[in-house]
Amino acid sequence: MKKNTSKFSVLCVMAAGILWGCMGILVKTMNEGGFSSLEVTAFRSFVTAGVMLLIMILFKRGELRIRLKDVWCFAGTGILSVIFFNVCYFSCMNYTTLSTAAILLYTAPTFVMIMSFFLFKEKLHMKKVAALLLAFAGCVLVSGGFGGAGVGMMGLLTGLGAGFGYALYSIFSRYALMRGYSSYTITTYTFLFAAVASLPIVDWGHMLGCLQADGSDIVFEIFMAIITTVVAYLLYTKGLAGMENSRASIIASIEPVVASLVGVLLYQETVGVTGIVGMLLVLASCILVA
Repeated sequence: MKKNTSKFSVLCVMAAGILWGCMGILVKTMNEGGFSSLEVTAFRSFVTAGVMLLIMILFKRGELRIRLKDVWCFAGTGILSVIFFNVCYFSCMNYTTLSTAAILLYTAPTFVMIMSFFLFKEKLHMKKVAALLLAFAGCVLVSGGFGGAGVGMMGLLTGLGAGFGYALYSIFSRYALMRGYSSYTITTYTFLFAAVASLPIVDWGHMLGCLQADGSDIVFEIFMAIITTVVAYLLYTKGLAGMENSRASIIASIEPVVASLVGVLLYQETVGVTGIVGMLLVLASCILVA
């Protein structure tokens, strides 16, 4: 039974990484409609919070209850992870290249591995370290490397902040899972907190104007937000319940591989030999820890 559960968990986390890799479709569509990156984050948060509340009220009302002493877990996943990592990530893009920002974001598995070692006593064996190095090297190659551009202190700090914030979802979710909360409860409250936290950092006048002008695209954008956020986070949190944090974060590194494939298939982007090698390295790291 344990073996089957492990396989199911791996598939859940891998599916989440694949769906996150499709996020570029939503971002690209909304950016073309005039939305800023932070507005896309707020849109995702509100759509996810709304959909999850509806699901919970209709089918899982009992799981809406949380204890006041556990609120910090969801503030951690929603504010310190989702909002903080997005703000850092988008800021990093202003200080350095997109590829460098993506590489720094994928320091997240390293942060997860280190924090899980100290906080949850997860074993730090050579197979994990090897998989981590393969995944990071693969992400560097898939992202196109540092492009010869200097990172700069602010670029480095915001990029590492993005990676750290990204990693915090696994950490705070683990605490919530240990307290008996389901993936549905965790996802719901994560994005409720994220939605509230996004209120003061978004230009709502501009965002509402874009929504009104968006026309028929809004249905597609809501659909993509549900698939790449609601479903993806539910899957990742469900998978996280059946495996170690560090293993889950490495498997989720399949995200940039899928993002590159989406770019090739839908937007006529090109991937060179180094990109293909990078994809193979990331896949190898997933196989090694799975």
